[in-house]
Amino acid sequence: MDMGRERLSLGLLLRLSILLTAVCVCIHVYLETGWQGFQTPPGRPPQSKQNSGQQSRRGQVSAESEEQSIKRRISYVHMLKKDRVSRKRDEDREDREDREDREDREDPSPALRPHRKVFCASSPGEEEAVQGGSTSDWTVCLDPQYSLSHRIQSKHCRVYSFGLGVDDRSLERSLSRSGCEVHCFDPSLKQPHLQQTEMWLHRLSVDWRDPNPAVVAQRQYASTKKLATILNDFGHREVDVLKADMESAEWKILENLVLEGVLDSVGQLLLEIHLHWAGFEVGGDDPSVVRYWFSLLKELEHANFQLFHVHSDPNKPHLFLHKNVFNASSAYTLSWVNTQWKPSRNQN
Repeated sequence: MDMGRERLSLGLLLRLSILLTAVCVCIHVYLETGWQGFQTPPGRPPQSKQNSGQQSRRGQVSAESEEQSIKRRISYVHMLKKDRVSRKRDEDREDREDREDREDREDPSPALRPHRKVFCASSPGEEEAVQGGSTSDWTVCLDPQYSLSHRIQSKHCRVYSFGLGVDDRSLERSLSRSGCEVHCFDPSLKQPHLQQTEMWLHRLSVDWRDPNPAVVAQRQYASTKKLATILNDFGHREVDVLKADMESAEWKILENLVLEGVLDSVGQLLLEIHLHWAGFEVGGDDPSVVRYWFSLLKELEHANFQLFHVHSDPNKPHLFLHKNVFNASSAYTLSWVNTQWKPSRNQN
């Protein structure tokens, strides 16, 4: 009986071992099958690698976005700079236009408002010798880069001075004492020609036309001639300094100098211009007169004459074409130098 029990126990243990083994095998098979279900399908990267690629792409996209953002910011800054410069330019232009408009309202002759174009430097010795007694409204340019100072030193300087009843000849006397040959023309003189110690005086004046021969025959002499005619009569080809105060005849005389090309024979031009009326034989409305004046001044520039001195007499009436203008003068003394003038060595 004991033997039977022992066999029963061994058989039970064997069955239990087999059953346990089967259970373990089933569990193992079940687990293997489950893990395979979670594996990545063929052709698809593992999850960890996929996440890494996505992060890499995200980083690349983020870098590109940041770069584009930087470029946009730089472009915006450039646009702001250009806009600031453009706005500043526009503001400056508007300020300039406002200022010019304001000046135009105050002064009806903006085109004729004289401004110096060149500055003439003079050595102290020459300035004292030539301009020692001259008034401030008439002056010459003694800058060494132009010819007058050299012509004075070589005693080959010639001066023509035109005026009506001129009392102040201080500039002419100063130039004469410096060695210039000075000719003063005044039709009010009693004698046709008079030689003084310092200069020649002639009963003659400059005009924009030669006199009628019939009138000359009646008077026995001509009181006015064109500058070209005077130069020819005197045997002169060049004038270093031409000074003229013709009391409103200057515009027509200047027109004649331009039309006949006489300006090429002049080194410096000293001229008093009058603006209180149009001038002799100058017609048209006010805008036409101003355009005519301005065209003559531009012709001087085209002939290489540059303005170096401006003087307005504060005692003159503040008139411009018969109108009272607060900040305008009815007369200006202007001085030009011919920057391209090359006189001949032998003065004639």
